[in-house]
Amino acid sequence: MGHAPFRMADFAGGRKDGLERDKRVAGIRHIFIINPAAGKKESNAHLEGLLDQLSFPHERLYTTGEGDACRLARQAAESGEDVRIYACGGDGTLNEVVNGAAGYPNAAITCVPKGTGNDFLKIFGPDYRTIFYDLEALAVGPQASLDLMDCNGKLGLDVVCAGVDARIAADVHRYKDWRFLSGKGAYIVSLVENILFKGITRPMEVKMGDLDWRGDTAIVCICNGRHYGGGFMPVADAMPDDGVLDMLMVPKVSLFTFVRLVGKYAKGLYKNYPQLIRDYHGQSITYSSNQTITTVVDGEVMRDTSFTVRLSEKKVNFFYPQGAHW
Repeated sequence: MGHAPFRMADFAGGRKDGLERDKRVAGIRHIFIINPAAGKKESNAHLEGLLDQLSFPHERLYTTGEGDACRLARQAAESGEDVRIYACGGDGTLNEVVNGAAGYPNAAITCVPKGTGNDFLKIFGPDYRTIFYDLEALAVGPQASLDLMDCNGKLGLDVVCAGVDARIAADVHRYKDWRFLSGKGAYIVSLVENILFKGITRPMEVKMGDLDWRGDTAIVCICNGRHYGGGFMPVADAMPDDGVLDMLMVPKVSLFTFVRLVGKYAKGLYKNYPQLIRDYHGQSITYSSNQTITTVVDGEVMRDTSFTVRLSEKKVNFFYPQGAHW
């Protein structure tokens, strides 16, 4: 991981700029919700070292299990104080903080990319790890009100998927528990199992816009952000603040066609294959099956026989370093 070196001063202007910085952080609580289990072991010491050098008061809270980050973020937001919450972990930690702080106008969130994935932050460009580890700059950065997806009551900021891609992602979590498999090894085993042995399609009914599809389905994907699965960017121009969800559906295709198509899909070239990749840009989608459907929301696994994903009435304030953009 290439992290930016700590900078004690925000600008090179000396004392005057330091006073301006003090004004911008004064009266705001800064809370770092840290997932010690996220990322490599050395990431904990690295983050603690940066926090020890911060020039502004802050709080550090640590998670010990699932749901902690959501609970801690909600407690901070419910205080009514102006608060900036830093999700220090991966996509799962960020998702929990989103679900805890969404809908509170006094709360803003961000992510310190301590995890191995951090797919949402990739929307800020290839240097996202460097700029989001500059904590002094991040603390005084601007914020934007971002859209959220509601998937059967669970909020998502980035991507919801519910096809063979979701099943691969879900099984990766299972295989990661095997001591002799690395993260990459777990992905390869899950990929082979789901594509070659379990099959790429499932019977599904999908309703999005004018499309009312019934039949075997390979991929259902709903994008508010752009990146998921470590390297997929199915809708390259998805915007997290435009009030529109970008949805793609791939019906039954042969294994040969799927292998040829998946690289194009991953690069956001769906418009070049209208007969194979159906797209809709709106506010909601419903999909169901007589079998259990595996759905992944920002890396978090859900299972049910029916799902509705819609643009949530809630939004979340997200802050980021000055000069960064999507």
